[in-house]
Amino acid sequence: MQLTRLLAVALSLASTLALAEPRVISSLGRIEPAGGVVRLAGPSGLGSVIMELKVAEGDRVGKGDTIAILDSYPVLKAELDQAKAELENAQQQLARQKKLGKAMSAASKIDDLQMQVKAARAGVAAAEASLNLALVRSPMDGQVLYLHSRPGERVGVKGVVEIGRTDKMYAVAEVYETDIVHVAVGQSATITSPALKAPVTGTVESIGLKVGRLDVLGLDPVAEADARVIEVNILLDDVEAVNSLTTLQVEVEISP
Repeated sequence: MQLTRLLAVALSLASTLALAEPRVISSLGRIEPAGGVVRLAGPSGLGSVIMELKVAEGDRVGKGDTIAILDSYPVLKAELDQAKAELENAQQQLARQKKLGKAMSAASKIDDLQMQVKAARAGVAAAEASLNLALVRSPMDGQVLYLHSRPGERVGVKGVVEIGRTDKMYAVAEVYETDIVHVAVGQSATITSPALKAPVTGTVESIGLKVGRLDVLGLDPVAEADARVIEVNILLDDVEAVNSLTTLQVEVEISP
């Protein structure tokens, strides 16, 4: 009995030491731009038709740049022009009335015209807001990764385009929950794939806080379907090697 207990203690100690011992962690992962991939849809919702596309795949865009113009633009632009004309007319009438004199009747007329100018300004602001709904703008600096819609096509559930910040690239490694104890911020990592000319190195920048299922499946997807993993974000050193390979499946080795 005592021998059995000693053996159990020894096995438990060996298991604990094995878990604590640093080792290389291997996993599958995917390439992503900083902040992930952003999918842009038409601000006026599904069903809008693309009238004009301002970008092509690979183009660099800045925050606020127009990506596409929707078919509602001409009508809304005409409404804005009309609102601006009404504002200009109201302002001219107010200016003329102020030159006529300061009689009581003139003062009352000026008050009415000032109210008309205020209402006209509100009309212009509303028309400008409506016109913005006919424009698809980039919410950030980045690169156009993929076009989902082209001129003459309706905007579907996939939106208009996908954009990413390819000036910084990451490998998102899916590390098994049983291995995550061996991973720490600052560790070195090596990323390989047949699509890469050479291995790409990187550094663990952050470790996810959520346990989930595998997104990147290996050779045995049935066996891996229920695997539990934690995402580890690895900042890559060679951006040029991977900035045209978003979502590429890669093999990751994280060194102790």
